[in-house]
Amino acid sequence: MTIKVGDKLPAGTLMEYFEVEKDGCSVGPNAVKVEDLTKGRKVVIFGLPGAFTPTCSAKHVPSYVDNYDKLKAKGVDAIACMSVNDAFVMGAWARDQKTGDKVRMLGDGSAEYTKALGLEFDLTAKGLGMRCQRFSMLVDDGVVKALNIEAPGKYEVSDAETLLKQLG
Repeated sequence: MTIKVGDKLPAGTLMEYFEVEKDGCSVGPNAVKVEDLTKGRKVVIFGLPGAFTPTCSAKHVPSYVDNYDKLKAKGVDAIACMSVNDAFVMGAWARDQKTGDKVRMLGDGSAEYTKALGLEFDLTAKGLGMRCQRFSMLVDDGVVKALNIEAPGKYEVSDAETLLKQLG
């Protein structure tokens, strides 16, 4: 069953890579509980098929990095990108995309959280395995307030500009 507007996000854990110790997190992969990330906060979460892939690198992540200040001005507390990649790959991609402290790059290496959201996308026939559908959502205190899921192969509604319009 696919997550929908009005639903509470399921509990789950994603992984984030840190290059230096900070905020009580050690160097390397660190667990991020989705319920802790979203509790009492307005958070944008966007998902995509894979790190270092063409559309994801050229358009999707940059749309959120470039619109960080505008999203913060609309009351967004945090922005998180999730993908079915491990934390090491997501950390390397964060460096490549220069996300800094603007976008948290969270790995769902085994696609467990992606499946819990009902947003898995099977690309096994193309040699890519199970992936995440391209989407964006606005989550307020753990509840989905806006959700934009792309059709396969599309990039039309999951960008930061669409969420900015939805925030009013």
